[in-house]
Amino acid sequence: MKDCSPIILKAQNIILIGFMAAGKSSIGQLLAQELNWDFLDTDTEIANLTGLSIPEIFRKYGEARFRQEEGLLIKRLVNINHTVIATGGGLVLNPDNWAALQRLGVLVHLYVPLELALQRVKKRSERPLLARSQEELSKLWLERQDIYNKACVTFDTSGKSPVAIAAAISAYLKGDHLPCYNK
Repeated sequence: MKDCSPIILKAQNIILIGFMAAGKSSIGQLLAQELNWDFLDTDTEIANLTGLSIPEIFRKYGEARFRQEEGLLIKRLVNINHTVIATGGGLVLNPDNWAALQRLGVLVHLYVPLELALQRVKKRSERPLLARSQEELSKLWLERQDIYNKACVTFDTSGKSPVAIAAAISAYLKGDHLPCYNK
């Protein structure tokens, strides 16, 4: 396991990254409450700023425009502090976004196996990625794992409640090295 303790103890912000349905938003809200910090969900923020839902942005303007909006949002976050940030699953694919997020705080990967992610979202048609084939999703999941695994620490969300994951992250941030998953 990577030891990021010195960084984590001085963290200005905690940035949650991971594949769709890893629990970034629900865990992020709980973690923010536990730390008494603010919470920001990048997808929600983009929807608020553009006046369009994420599926509408994808439908009307395409994925490239959505990724552009993500980059613009990250640039606006430069001065925030004591915030738990839940990112969209693809936000960290852009090296500029990754670098900006590293300057903002500590990146925490919430791992979810592809099968579980798909199970969690099977009834949620608002996810643009669900329009892809199973083969495309598998390839995308694998490609993103290499990037996600560059985070300071990884927590496996399989079979655990959002409350338990938030508590484990909080304990880790306070220096208690609880079991987590790191490749």
